[in-house]
Amino acid sequence: MSLSIKQSALATCKDLSNSFVHRRSQSTNCRSSFSPALILKNDLKRTNLSVSKPLHVSCFEIIGKEKRPAIQCKAYEADKSQPIEAAAEVNTEAAKRVKIGIYFATWWALNVVFNIYNKKVLNAYPYPWLTSTLSLACGSLMMLISWATRIAEAPKTDFEFWKTLFPVAVAHTIGHVAATVSMSKVAVSFTHIIKSGEPAFSVLVSSLLLGETFPPAVYLSLVPIIGGCALAAVTELNFNMTGFMGAMISNLAFVFRNIFSKKGMKGKSVSGMNYYACLSMLSLVILTPFAIAVEGPQMWAAGWEKALSEIGPQFIWWVAAQSIFYHLYNQVSYMSLDQISPLTFSVGNTMKRISVIVSSIIIFHTPVQPINALGAAIAVLGTFLYSQAKA
Repeated sequence: MSLSIKQSALATCKDLSNSFVHRRSQSTNCRSSFSPALILKNDLKRTNLSVSKPLHVSCFEIIGKEKRPAIQCKAYEADKSQPIEAAAEVNTEAAKRVKIGIYFATWWALNVVFNIYNKKVLNAYPYPWLTSTLSLACGSLMMLISWATRIAEAPKTDFEFWKTLFPVAVAHTIGHVAATVSMSKVAVSFTHIIKSGEPAFSVLVSSLLLGETFPPAVYLSLVPIIGGCALAAVTELNFNMTGFMGAMISNLAFVFRNIFSKKGMKGKSVSGMNYYACLSMLSLVILTPFAIAVEGPQMWAAGWEKALSEIGPQFIWWVAAQSIFYHLYNQVSYMSLDQISPLTFSVGNTMKRISVIVSSIIIFHTPVQPINALGAAIAVLGTFLYSQAKA
């Protein structure tokens, strides 16, 4: 339905508004109903506006003190109780929530695929330091190609940026290698059950080092998280101390990484995607000499030949896949971290482990005792309670 408002109607509205100016210096509210809405302009042209519902004029605002003050008219739909501007803000907030939800779902799916291929590689090629290095090298190469071909815009960085990034890269390198070492020694499900205790480390670090305080409900929610992880650990059939300690060290390192990352990203023009790309490159520089010192090219070459003879050319695809998906899932997670707090990130990271634990048990036929499954369930429940306490 459409209605045309001519200059005569505009003149009437102007007379009305000018009379308001003589009475008040500020805007005066009035209310009337039109079906459909009108738009007022100061030219002689006809103005058409098509709407599906009537609009109410909620107020006239006199803007400026000139001889010909401007009139701002606000309206809302007849069956709604808020102005159109407020409805737009609600829609924007809903769109943001959907965007973050998509990030989280993509992040979790990519992480599941990475863990499957990563475990296959480590079973056939038990060199976690080289595997970790290849993952960082692949991601760095992908981003350099994206910048060179202008698929992604290269970030503008300076010395101060790299200086701020360095502690993040150190924590990321330690956490990455520790988690890979853990998965080379124990089942994927056990590593992620232990790593579900990350919120406890996050609260501990935030309280002791950052001086933050939390409601009592947050501290109480840590009890089932810690208890569930402990129960799962003591009932694990293939328990290995190196694998257990690797997961614990990874928890602590990644909490520091998330906190330092959030601080480093504040006030920076570098997006989450490019931020992680720079982080991968700096971590690669840090990790490479340590990987060579711990394992070395001779061990890598001998292990590579053995893996190829046992698995075949398919092994090369496993290595490539685990490296590519490692970068992709971390890249998406940093795009999420760009918009949420470190604690919320830790909760999302823990909830992600549910899909990883279940999928790894199914694919690798991991034997699980009922008491072990109970421990995992208690830890996950604690994570849910933690997220509710933080809400």
